[in-house]
Amino acid sequence: MNAERSAAQAGRVPGREAVADLAQWVGIASVSCDPDRADDVRRSARWLADAFRRAGISRAEIWETEGLPAVYGCRPAADPDAPVLLVYSHHDVHAADPSAWRVTPPFSPLRHGGRLYGRGASDAKGQVMCHLWALSEHLAVRCAPAPAVTVKYLVEGEEEIGSVHLAELLSQHAEELGADVVMVSDSMLWSLDEPTVCGVVRGSVTASLTVRGARRDIHSGAVSGAASNAAFELCRILDLLTDAQGRVTLPAFYDAVAEPAPSLRTALHTLPFDLSAWRAETGTFAAPGEAGFSVPERLWTRPSVEIARLTAGRTDAPALGLIPAEASADLLFRLVPDQQADRVADQLRTWLAEHRRPGYSYDLDVSSTISDPYRTPPEHPALAALHRAVAHAHGAPARPIGNGGAAPAAQLARACAAPVLFFGTGLPGDRWHGPDERVELRALSLGTQVLARFLDELPRSAGA
Repeated sequence: MNAERSAAQAGRVPGREAVADLAQWVGIASVSCDPDRADDVRRSARWLADAFRRAGISRAEIWETEGLPAVYGCRPAADPDAPVLLVYSHHDVHAADPSAWRVTPPFSPLRHGGRLYGRGASDAKGQVMCHLWALSEHLAVRCAPAPAVTVKYLVEGEEEIGSVHLAELLSQHAEELGADVVMVSDSMLWSLDEPTVCGVVRGSVTASLTVRGARRDIHSGAVSGAASNAAFELCRILDLLTDAQGRVTLPAFYDAVAEPAPSLRTALHTLPFDLSAWRAETGTFAAPGEAGFSVPERLWTRPSVEIARLTAGRTDAPALGLIPAEASADLLFRLVPDQQADRVADQLRTWLAEHRRPGYSYDLDVSSTISDPYRTPPEHPALAALHRAVAHAHGAPARPIGNGGAAPAAQLARACAAPVLFFGTGLPGDRWHGPDERVELRALSLGTQVLARFLDELPRSAGA
């Protein structure tokens, strides 16, 4: 088995032409949060639709929304009763500051040292391309003109801004998106050397809190020591969000937190984990968090809160001795089963009302694009099929893990009335949303092998 595993893990990186295709797509600056890049997002959608057609997906359509477009594709199986798989991902990318990139500018992809660098190479254009390469490999192995399952693709163009029109797409195109199984490919592996299958993702609640202490910025020489300071008050409020044990202090926040499945709990205790290596890989200086839980437990089984952005005072000029009238923070809550996003949003509102002080105004804006956590039904045969596919590609059984980020999995499960699986090719060190984002070409190779095998395994799963 060890020899088999080593041979499988050695893998073969995608061919030069395949990597060149991915690089061409990564070079399109499909930044959804920048209105000036809207044409680039549309150009990215056209590129992907053409790539679908080149892969033999004859039905490839661009679905417009009131915002930015999604891309839909469908490759039917020869058997009309074959299972239907819907693959979800996204083609828009996070904003990038070119001045912070060292290896190559964000939209000038570079292949170097077994990796492809560029914004979106890992999150999530590389993951989408894996599905197209896997379809081609699946057809070649079958020596057949049609896949063993009907494969549909929904690749949206607004994931990085909260999937603001996804609900509309799912409602308007319910018939086209009907499926027996959904696969979300916007997630991470644990490592290249440890075969894993993600079975749970966290939900999210994002909110913006603004505190005002005056009608306008005030010169400190006139009022210092006797005036409200919005920045101090915001910092006081934020400090109260967690206690000394690293626990979130919202009322009843932990009441609905479910115990992890026994298989996941076992995996958490046996998964190889080196804190120093993890810190080096992710670039973090320390690993604080809720006391009494390991890093993997915090990532996959415990909820959390982060401050994503903090602003106060002048950012375009020296402060000049001013006391800022306003201070703001963007908050991100990560949720776990069985928490509900809308309930956590209400808990946040209640918590803030309990901590207000005279002399300040408080404005809390909860995003409309909150998402619930999701757990794949552990006994579903499609999950077993994915485990078999991962084990085949790696030459060793796959461990169950979770995913620390969020995905619209619960929304997709409700809309399609189907279980959701997760498979991605990202790694913790791929620098998603940061400078010098990259994808390991070997991860793409293994991902292609897994997905090609999964298309074979899915029809063999009774009841899939």
